[in-house]
Amino acid sequence: MEKIREILSDNFIGKEVSIRGWVYRIRSSGKITFIVLRDSTEIIQCVASSENLNEAEMKDLSSLTVESSLEVSGKIRKEPRAVTGYELSISACKIYERNENFPITRDLGEEFLLDNRHLWLRSREFTAVLKIRSTVFKAFTDYFYGEEYYQVQAPMFVSTATEGGSSLFNVDYFGEKVNLTQSSQFYLETMIFSLEKVFTIAPSFRAEKSRTRRHLTEYWHAEGEAAWYSNEDMMEDEEKMIKFIIDEVLKNNLEDLKLINRDIGKLTNIKVPFQRIKYRDLINKSNEFGMNLKYGDDLGADEEYGIMVHFDNPIFVTDYPDALKTFYHRPDPDSPGELLCHDLLAPEGYGEILGGGERIYDLNEMLERIKKNGLNPEDYYWYVDLRRYGSIPHSGFGLGLDRLVMWICGLSNIRETIPYPRTIRRVKP
Repeated sequence: MEKIREILSDNFIGKEVSIRGWVYRIRSSGKITFIVLRDSTEIIQCVASSENLNEAEMKDLSSLTVESSLEVSGKIRKEPRAVTGYELSISACKIYERNENFPITRDLGEEFLLDNRHLWLRSREFTAVLKIRSTVFKAFTDYFYGEEYYQVQAPMFVSTATEGGSSLFNVDYFGEKVNLTQSSQFYLETMIFSLEKVFTIAPSFRAEKSRTRRHLTEYWHAEGEAAWYSNEDMMEDEEKMIKFIIDEVLKNNLEDLKLINRDIGKLTNIKVPFQRIKYRDLINKSNEFGMNLKYGDDLGADEEYGIMVHFDNPIFVTDYPDALKTFYHRPDPDSPGELLCHDLLAPEGYGEILGGGERIYDLNEMLERIKKNGLNPEDYYWYVDLRRYGSIPHSGFGLGLDRLVMWICGLSNIRETIPYPRTIRRVKP
């Protein structure tokens, strides 16, 4: 049994092959039926003719509907008029499932397609996005294995918050209130004292009531922590990782990018190192773009879009004011009130896809920051303990893989990057 992509070659002309898949398109004309068959790799036009098949077989094939499943055998010939340049002349067939009318058709509303996501996933465009997504996940892992990081795992049920108590999902855990994790960061930090450099890919959960094009309540979070790393060390790893992922997508998914009409030049032109811009300087620069921002303003989706439409390469924004970031970021000893941290903003208006920086490693400084943020040190006893026993300088990051896929694919909404998006208004299918 061959895959369709394999047989789209002059090497198979005149050869008998067998393939199986689903009806992508079908039309019948007298004694000939044309079936475009798809599998996970490609599509091919198949021709059923009364010259090769009996009357019953022809009737069965001509009455098939879109997404019916079948297996066909026959010889390959070159056909420039066919959708992928080759054609299979059917000599034998086996029908697995004859459908009723498939409910997904053109010009259906967004809510209908979301309600029927389990069927919409079969579209060629969505299939291409999922293939690119698979490459992104694999490339992320490959890069960090190559840099001698260890892959680790952390719990999803947690008792402490990393990003803010107001955006937590609370869960009853045998009578005790716990939360779904916002990040694996704290647990990764515990492991650098033995493994030194670690990463993970896991879901994270944010109960933010955001309806922007780039927010999900459940998303896939790629995170890393490294002992002895400075803020600059971490950015160097991150930019090389982003470039590696893009190169892998260009190498493995060029046809998928073309299928979704991605401007490939936007990706081939990405260069490292990425520009570093201090938050203070970016605020000043944003006003050159006609934006009315002042020092201390948070950069949300709209602000980042307004800035990043003017860039064609990612940028690192560094040295944020301490009021804009969470308690564990290390203050810059040379710049009071600012932090040794960074966000990575993607070009073309996509904005933040990654955040990271140095973590506080001094015990007293950590306790002071916890108190300043109105948190209870007892809730973070085990995290504080890391600063009591062999504490070291270290840095880390968190990357939203769905946002990265959104940018790489040039999509307009993060919902189109993930098979089953979870937003504040959607928990099914």
